[in-house]
Amino acid sequence: MSEFAWPWVFAFLPLPWFAWRALQPAQPGRALHLPHASLAWRVGDGVTTRSAGSWLLVLGWLCLLAAAARPQTLGPPQPQQHSGRAMMFAVDLSGSMQTPDMQLGGQQLSRFGAVEAIAGDFISRRQGDELGLVLFGTRAFLVTPITYDLHAVRAQLQSATVGLPGTETAIGDAIAVAVKRLAALPEQARVLILLTDGVNNSGSISPQDAAKAAKAAGVRIYAIGIGATRMTVPGLFGDSVINPSADLDADMLTYIARETGGQFYRATDGNQLADAYRAIDALEPMPQQGPRLRLRHELFRLPLIASALCLLLGMLWPRLRSTAA
Repeated sequence: MSEFAWPWVFAFLPLPWFAWRALQPAQPGRALHLPHASLAWRVGDGVTTRSAGSWLLVLGWLCLLAAAARPQTLGPPQPQQHSGRAMMFAVDLSGSMQTPDMQLGGQQLSRFGAVEAIAGDFISRRQGDELGLVLFGTRAFLVTPITYDLHAVRAQLQSATVGLPGTETAIGDAIAVAVKRLAALPEQARVLILLTDGVNNSGSISPQDAAKAAKAAGVRIYAIGIGATRMTVPGLFGDSVINPSADLDADMLTYIARETGGQFYRATDGNQLADAYRAIDALEPMPQQGPRLRLRHELFRLPLIASALCLLLGMLWPRLRSTAA
């Protein structure tokens, strides 16, 4: 299907005629009185020359208007993949995220290594969501604003360094930074995925106050507490078994999730972390079919080229005729 995007441009069609009428010179008979009636202007050849050139100029003007009116063809309807959901990740980069107590695929990984692998895959599957990334330690930083560019979010997560924002954990500040960004968006489903392995021991905002602000802004928080419960460490008198997640404040994370309408997940290894992301994926499903979009293909180039050729030939036509004669 073809159409003009700006059909009102054709209202300028009589513009050259009006300009010609306004700037028309005086007729030769009125400007010069011939002394003998038998004398006459021989203008037959000139009229033919001007007529051919004039038609070329008119055709060039029509083609120029057609190009300016933006002729287009509409493609077939295509469903959009935008879900209208805004999702923010807040990832803990405190020093304890280097603890190598996570098992994933038979390999020993650090806590952040497991997050990087599993969260990166989760991000890649969220086509249509707007995603953003907050990294926090002693301070919280917005690294990637809300965007549809999932590759940019994943790249920022993969390039993050444990300990860069500080070695402590400012959970409340991280929630506040994410909520501020999510609340600024239009009314949509707003989701924050908070991943940490510790207790709030830094920042200026308590997690409880941040959770209340998130609830008021309509942000659901899915909290994931990461870290194994048993880890064997070598010692002077032999190996000993410790709980590397003793500092994890599971009660606080559970409160944050329940207060905002989300859920709390405990991930003691890579498989449980993957299960947590799959559960969030199921609770925040992608739409089966979004609104349809029809792509437009611009066709102005052909009439624009035709206009340039016609106008050029129209202006050069008298000289071409005189040369040929």
